[in-house]
Amino acid sequence: MTERSLGEWLAYLEQLHPSAIDMGLERSREVAQRLGLGKPAPLVVTVTGTNGKGSTCAFLASLIAAQGQRVGVYSSPHLLRYNERVLLDGREASDEELCQAFAAVEAARGEISLTYFEMGTLAAFWLFERAQLDAVVLEVGLGGRLDAVNLVDADLALITSIGLDHADWLGDTRESVAFEKAGIMRAGMPAFCGDLDPPQPLLEQAVSLDTPLFLRGRDYDLNVQAQDWSWYGLDAKGQVLRLEQLPLLDLPMENAALALQAYALLPLPWNHQQIVQALLATRVTGRLDRRALDWRGKSLTLLLDVGHNPHAADYLAQRLESCPLVGQRWAVFGLLADKDLPGVVSPLLSLVAGWAVAPLDTPRSRSADDLAEHLRGQGAVVVQYPDVRTALDAQCEQAAEGDEILLFGSFFCVAEALDWLARPA
Repeated sequence: MTERSLGEWLAYLEQLHPSAIDMGLERSREVAQRLGLGKPAPLVVTVTGTNGKGSTCAFLASLIAAQGQRVGVYSSPHLLRYNERVLLDGREASDEELCQAFAAVEAARGEISLTYFEMGTLAAFWLFERAQLDAVVLEVGLGGRLDAVNLVDADLALITSIGLDHADWLGDTRESVAFEKAGIMRAGMPAFCGDLDPPQPLLEQAVSLDTPLFLRGRDYDLNVQAQDWSWYGLDAKGQVLRLEQLPLLDLPMENAALALQAYALLPLPWNHQQIVQALLATRVTGRLDRRALDWRGKSLTLLLDVGHNPHAADYLAQRLESCPLVGQRWAVFGLLADKDLPGVVSPLLSLVAGWAVAPLDTPRSRSADDLAEHLRGQGAVVVQYPDVRTALDAQCEQAAEGDEILLFGSFFCVAEALDWLARPA
């Protein structure tokens, strides 16, 4: 077989299975057995939730790596390069490594059809085993119970939040979503939930599995002040730990608090200064991602956020309200067709002076006409553009010194903005 480039492999994977999503573990489990895959590292942490998965994974990986541990991270989707999905001890997997992994999975699957995500997940596991890591942090793609990531038994299972998204697959109630996400728990192994109101199915699953469940507001919590924040939680012996006067973070501190509680159960050093440094060093592209922008002599701020559901929009609005602007805020917005448009824009209407809407570079995009019609119906000032890049240009052009450009609504939207930022001056 002729060797494929990474781009050729990805194009091949996209047409390999009749549907992009096909929930279930049977096919992936069979191929994993054929590959001889075992546990990808001595410590496996699985993270699911409606929002906050990416930053929670990043915080926990940073905390563990700060102790000299070799950590792998699997996440999705990617923004610019597929390589972003597989981190090996702090670096992205190379094209060559990914191609080798895809070839191994392809050779093993035989007659079994796998989705793009399933192929990628098995390839990541294959690379993790060979990298001889100390720990891996795995981000669930969709749901939890039937997601390919759930092939691996988690030593620690983290559930960030429970909200409504992907209703076609997870159901249209918080209870049905919670049931699916609780599927990453394992009997007797610690689980953690960052939602202040965890639905009953999640609590019942923990009881049925005899899973030690650490809940925010009961076993751990945080308190955010104007200048700093504090945290308390429990160690493996049930003794209370405290961290005071922590510096404020750009990423959601609720997710840092969840990661801290998980870290507190590990047999690793608990050093205040090392913890602070690890949290401050944590970055996630496209999540409350604030950047200084020089636009033709004007100093602007560009804030990128991949939030695409009401829960994420509510959180984004809270963070914006806590950081008042001197100037005005101009939005650049695109959304996928299956997302809750009223729920996403409603929390932000009063915080934005004017909206630039555009279709995303995917057949799944909602039209700019739909976006504009809804926003105008809410009394917003809206202009339509053919693409995100043109919308960004227009908002930067009309913005005044010190204004902020908020770009949000989708990974696709942020990816286009990153490509726009990388353009030649």
